Amino acid sequence: MRPQLIIRNIGFVLLFNAVFLFFSAAVSAVNGDSALVPLLYSAVVTALIGAFPVVFVPSVENIHNDEGLAIVVGGWLLSSLIGALPYIMWGDPFTLTNAWFESVSGFTTTGSSILTDIEALPLGLLLWRSTTHWIGGIGIIVFMLAVTPTSGQVAMILYKNEISSLAVENFRYRTRKIFQILLIVYVGLTALETICLIFAGMGVFDAITHAFATIATGGFSPRNSSIAYFNSPLIEGIIIVFMILSGIHFALIFLGITENIKKIWKSVIVRYYLAALAIGSILVSINIWGGMYENFREALRYGVFQVVSLGTSTGFATADTSIWPGFSKLILIFFSLQCACAGSTSGGIKIDRVLVLWKRIISHFSKLKHPKAVVAIKLDRTVIDASVVEAGLLYIVIYLCVVFISSLILAFMGVDIMSAFSGSVAAMGNVGPGFGAVGSFSNFGMLPATGKWVLSIVMLLGRLEIFGLLLFLFNRLIR
Repeated sequence: MRPQLIIRNIGFVLLFNAVFLFFSAAVSAVNGDSALVPLLYSAVVTALIGAFPVVFVPSVENIHNDEGLAIVVGGWLLSSLIGALPYIMWGDPFTLTNAWFESVSGFTTTGSSILTDIEALPLGLLLWRSTTHWIGGIGIIVFMLAVTPTSGQVAMILYKNEISSLAVENFRYRTRKIFQILLIVYVGLTALETICLIFAGMGVFDAITHAFATIATGGFSPRNSSIAYFNSPLIEGIIIVFMILSGIHFALIFLGITENIKKIWKSVIVRYYLAALAIGSILVSINIWGGMYENFREALRYGVFQVVSLGTSTGFATADTSIWPGFSKLILIFFSLQCACAGSTSGGIKIDRVLVLWKRIISHFSKLKHPKAVVAIKLDRTVIDASVVEAGLLYIVIYLCVVFISSLILAFMGVDIMSAFSGSVAAMGNVGPGFGAVGSFSNFGMLPATGKWVLSIVMLLGRLEIFGLLLFLFNRLIR
């Protein structure tokens, strides 16, 4: 492993972060708010640290897979560390632990927060908070590769370590084309939603920050009561549409726009995704009708929004789901575990793996009935390689084990079981809100400091799809 190569590429990642820090500082300067010095200082420090290896360390034409893994994990960790700097300099309530938690939550697009009064933050800092979502949504490394001159071999190794393995399987394009597709869809959806929200009555700043959070499926809102602040069915409807779109494989969206819109619907993954959201929304709406909301239209309004919000790992809120019936909570927990499609900005286990699991169960019963039969597992008429199936099933097992261990640790610290379990599910799936003390209208500030560090690690495990971070940490032992 060549440390100078790793440091040089991480330098590009830091420079990319510095650009957005400078932009946030510029907003602070125009607005005349008190976040200017923290943001400007953080931007200068980040730019200097990033520029040094980029200028003085020579580039190379090829890298090894373990070096690519180190660049990706190192890029995420250092971005989270740099991202915490403006918060620390701002001060209360941002202790070192709280600043780190908020930064990791932003970059991993989790959306869990320690803040009680979000609106007390100056605009520049609120913009940086939302920007961490937007950077992390498509992936720090993908952004970096799109704007820096990198060879195809280097780019593909970094890309494979950054994005879900299932998403890589589903992309049928050359490396540079993949980056173009991702950026076109990502930036295009963000711009389109911003325009729609402005026409729906949102202010420009609110529209931009909420679009950042929606398309990144992050959930950070500059408002204390999230989307409920606006109390607008039109705004909620627009956000629902873009949350659903952000949960679909970006390559399918690109093909639907450039070739034939029917290609999106032809995907069995998308059909299951939409059907699951529809069924979940109806079940929750019926369950909260009468007890929580007297009017079914009102129950449907809030039920659909919360199911889609958690089912895409976005985490916006229009209602306090902590007081909803247990049946609705269990459905929402299911969607917090499953989430949306590989190749999107969504977190969670991913619908692709859930479908592989069900198909593997069916194939197992077929083998029991016909022992000599050869049963292939297919998704969208494509045979899934046995190694991919095995990796997917192993991922689900490890995923649930991490949730259980994290819940156990939090419960040992004195956190009630509902808050511990749902908070761990939310962190691992990069969903945001849980239930109980960490519900949709609450925050994670009440957790003990050690618990916040535990959940920060869980967020990173979820965002890097477990294997990347574990392989990086235990690389020497595996050898």
